[in-house]
Amino acid sequence: MAESKEAGWRAIIGSSSIMSLALLGDALLYAVLPAYAESFGLTLPWVGVMLSANRIIRVFAYGIIARLTRRVGIRRMCIAAAIVATLSTALYGVSQGPALMLLARILWGLTYATLVLVTLSYAMESHKSIGTRVGVGQAIQRVGPILALPGGAWLVGQLGPNSVFLILAIPTALAIVIAIKLPKTIDPEAKRSKPTSLARPAPIDVLFFLQGYGVDGVFAVSITLIFAREASLSQAVLSGSALLAMRHFGEAIAAPTFGWLADRFGARHVFVMAAVLTMFGFVGVALGFTVAGALVMLLFRGALASVGPTVIAQSLSADEDAIGPLARMQAWRDIGASCGPLATGFLLTVLSAEAQHAMVAVAMVAGLFYWIVSK
Repeated sequence: MAESKEAGWRAIIGSSSIMSLALLGDALLYAVLPAYAESFGLTLPWVGVMLSANRIIRVFAYGIIARLTRRVGIRRMCIAAAIVATLSTALYGVSQGPALMLLARILWGLTYATLVLVTLSYAMESHKSIGTRVGVGQAIQRVGPILALPGGAWLVGQLGPNSVFLILAIPTALAIVIAIKLPKTIDPEAKRSKPTSLARPAPIDVLFFLQGYGVDGVFAVSITLIFAREASLSQAVLSGSALLAMRHFGEAIAAPTFGWLADRFGARHVFVMAAVLTMFGFVGVALGFTVAGALVMLLFRGALASVGPTVIAQSLSADEDAIGPLARMQAWRDIGASCGPLATGFLLTVLSAEAQHAMVAVAMVAGLFYWIVSK
């Protein structure tokens, strides 16, 4: 029993470390590509396409990847994802023009979708400590982006943007070694599976859609514009970037803490609390308490990242496979995160950023009520 528990933690730490290394190139690309588009042979419209292509492909890939994972096994999928992550990071460094960069972003979208399901699947092995295991995994995964953003930005200034991604491919390749050494702990055919469906989202999927729409859409697009009203553009960009970086810190801090609370006091209770406080964060921004509201929103958004999968796992019987429901939840979150920036940019011509944050808060109240009464 102790040996099985140790193997489970090895799998969680190993797979989360792979995700952390795989995220090095992607995290830096968001900061580098808009400013250095010409170095990659891209125009600004193409930059928007590249930064959203991976998310769009994930929406349609989760179900396929979930079924493939059941067929070939989690460890093999993790090895394949580590190889492709290394390839996509290296391709960023040699891309000149949209074709190769688009290929790299599609490969990364498939990689991320695979690693999200793999890390969550390893965490689901023990129903007694799912929240803690998911939370610890989420914290480990944030280490890569936290290091890549300041360190990679400094290297760009020294070596240029293209060379940096070739360098980052080297530590990313360490993920392949870690993946090969992952323990074989899950029989992919041992559990009954539930079909994944985008056409019929579960009530909890609606909440994750709203989270993606609100945080990755309304907040991410408008926060710099809010600051720019009372500060110079450079100061507004710096302030907005600092708050956006808090997404990674917030998840690293909140995910393990609230995952442990979910195991101790029940995932439903903690999920409701985190969702309500996330909603209060949107209200704070809407009322003009921008920094305080944003910090609350981002901290408890990190809590939802670990507690949401725990709620799903605790709602299933011991012989049911969680991969399908988890894939559906992640797909709807990505749909929200894809629709959010597009809708926010259009609505800013007729509605203020504060009004849009208020609308998200109201929608979250309705979504939370729908989820509660559905149970």
